[in-house]
Amino acid sequence: MDKRHQHRIKLVQDLFAYSFNKQKESALDPILAHLKKIDKAIEQYAPRYPTDKIAKIDLAILRLSIYEIMFEKKNPLKVVIDEAIILSKEFGTEKSYAFINGVLGALLKNTT
Repeated sequence: MDKRHQHRIKLVQDLFAYSFNKQKESALDPILAHLKKIDKAIEQYAPRYPTDKIAKIDLAILRLSIYEIMFEKKNPLKVVIDEAIILSKEFGTEKSYAFINGVLGALLKNTT
C-alpha cells in the first residue's frame, strides 16, 4: 500500500477519534489549527447537513480533504478527491462516497 495512502488513513483515524474525545495527536495540529474554517466550508457546501449530524467517519474524511485542498495545497486536486473517495469506500457507508464527492465537488466549483 502506498505510504501516502497509509498516512491519510492514520490521519482519518486520528480525526475520527478526535471527534469523540478531543484529545489532540501532534500529527493533527496543522489540521486542527484550521478546523473552524474547515467546518465552515463543510457547512457552506453541505448546508442541509450540520457537522454534528454528519457521520463521524465522513466528517473526518471531509476535514482531511478540505484541509489538503484549502491549506496544504501540495497535491493535485484530483488526487485529493480520488483519495477521499477511496477512503470513503474503505471506511464509510454505501452512500459516503457520493456525499463526500458532492461536497468536495461543490467546494472546487466555487474555489477554482
